[in-house]
Amino acid sequence: MRKIRTGDEVMVIAGKDKGRRGRVTRVLPERDRIVVENANMVKKHRRANPQANDAGGIIEQEMPLHRSNVAIYNPNTGKPDRVGVRVEDDGRKVRFFKSDNNLID
Repeated sequence: MRKIRTGDEVMVIAGKDKGRRGRVTRVLPERDRIVVENANMVKKHRRANPQANDAGGIIEQEMPLHRSNVAIYNPNTGKPDRVGVRVEDDGRKVRFFKSDNNLID
């Protein structure tokens, strides 16, 4: 079970965007990377393609961050938090915040 999933609200805890919050748009498990909206923005120079009706130019896009540089945001405490996984009595695996034991989903 992944500790961070698509749609989770996370906070960047290291790097140039430290302290920034955003939703996870993609998870790349084979590379241990996560794409967070409006974090790790870079400018890419795109060549025009008249056949595809693409104007080209300089575009900004999000690049992946390593999963160790983000932590899931706990709305109860207002801080980033660690995630644990436990098995409930009915056999379901659930994620919970380590600081206050509340369920994430």
